Amino acid sequence: MFQPSSEKIVLASGNPGKIKEIQAILTDFSIIPQQLFNIPEAEETGSTFIENAIIKARNAALHSKLPAIADDSGLVVDTLNGAPGVISARYAGTQATDQQNLQKLLDAMQGIPKAQRSARFICVIVLLRHADDPFPLISQGSWEGTILSYAKGTHGFGYDPVFWLASENCSSAELSTQRKNQLSHRGQALRHLASLL
Repeated sequence: MFQPSSEKIVLASGNPGKIKEIQAILTDFSIIPQQLFNIPEAEETGSTFIENAIIKARNAALHSKLPAIADDSGLVVDTLNGAPGVISARYAGTQATDQQNLQKLLDAMQGIPKAQRSARFICVIVLLRHADDPFPLISQGSWEGTILSYAKGTHGFGYDPVFWLASENCSSAELSTQRKNQLSHRGQALRHLASLL
């Protein structure tokens, strides 16, 4: 059972979309972005989502001296052998924008038939009580969909505009924030984490 010394948890991210999503579900805690502590970004050297989430959480806990939470998430496209995967945020390069990453994906998927466009968003969330925590809490979620051949919708971030949800008859970027939190990979992982807490 996680019993933090305070209700503050440092989030190893500066992504405003992630901060908003995480705070909306972990309402019992105050989620503080790591920038407020001037924490340097951790280098994501892991080859899996779990490894990268642990690296980021440990870095944030070490510098802040507080419990830390980190997620590593990305888009896994079957026909691209799992790409963009763990490099989803930097698929088009380390300084790439969401739009550049999205365009690279659309280019890679050109000519792929509809039946072969299956994909899923994966999210792994790690919570460390302190930097040397030998038993991190780890939760994960997976959200199934398909890749559109064009962007659709203006909500969300990242690959949301090209992630089609047949059950909702819309892209992830057309969902309300509330509905996205109910369905998404991050929402699933956060609710599982909240149950562990």
